[in-house]
Amino acid sequence: MLGVRERLGSELFARVAGPDGLRHAERIHGRPGPRWFEADSPITRVHGDASMFIGGMRALLLQSLHPAAMRGVADHSDFRQDAWGRLARTSRFIAVTTFGTADDAEQSVAAVRSIHEHIVGTMPDGTAYAASDPHLLGWVHVAEIDSFLRAHTVYGREPLTGADRDTYVAQTAEVARRLGVVDPPTTEAELKAKLAAYRPELRSTPEARATVSYLLLHPPLPALARAPYAVIAAAAVGLMPRWTRLPLRLPWLPVSERTVVRTLGGVATGTIRWAMTPRERAHGS
Repeated sequence: MLGVRERLGSELFARVAGPDGLRHAERIHGRPGPRWFEADSPITRVHGDASMFIGGMRALLLQSLHPAAMRGVADHSDFRQDAWGRLARTSRFIAVTTFGTADDAEQSVAAVRSIHEHIVGTMPDGTAYAASDPHLLGWVHVAEIDSFLRAHTVYGREPLTGADRDTYVAQTAEVARRLGVVDPPTTEAELKAKLAAYRPELRSTPEARATVSYLLLHPPLPALARAPYAVIAAAAVGLMPRWTRLPLRLPWLPVSERTVVRTLGGVATGTIRWAMTPRERAHGS
């Protein structure tokens, strides 16, 4: 069983972190120096949990509803050609800013801001968009943090409660400010209000529907990995707000989502958590 666990853990780690993920992980967690966040604080508990697999998928689905965000992906992204590479870079940014040294986190933020400066273009109606626009950055942030928090609430090992939920939102706001977000939410109530404020801007677009179809129906995976991936995808869809289902052509099966899907999602995240547990921890040392 240990061999199976290690093989599964290695495969999952390679998919999410990339072929050089181990080297980056050793630097992120092993390099001495001050960190932005204390160990076992809410942000480390959420971002270090297997529920992030589901939260990350939900974030991508939700973010697709902003036309400017999707236009930027369509114009400047190699999403389809390098989906796993993009996932590795995104997961590495989250890991560095959450667990890495302050110096490495600052460098990672600076690199992302530099990339954003070059992502500019024009919408179909002639209006300009820019990835560095604080308002657009704000949408990406709140969609992401709401997704991570919701997934952790349903599928996390120890879901955050009480003041820890507000602390998590406030901690993620520290990273968001450094990326260029103006006035990010610092409480769960503010997070919900910010999400609601974006509603009038959100709609289905051909780019959004193509992204959703690619993520849910045509992921770049070997045949044997498609079944567990489908469970993760179904769990992510099950956490999407009801108002997003029709625009994104997502199913709405409330009874099944609360029963079968959540049971399977719990099994999937539990398996991922088990598979990616360090060997020495599995032996109790």
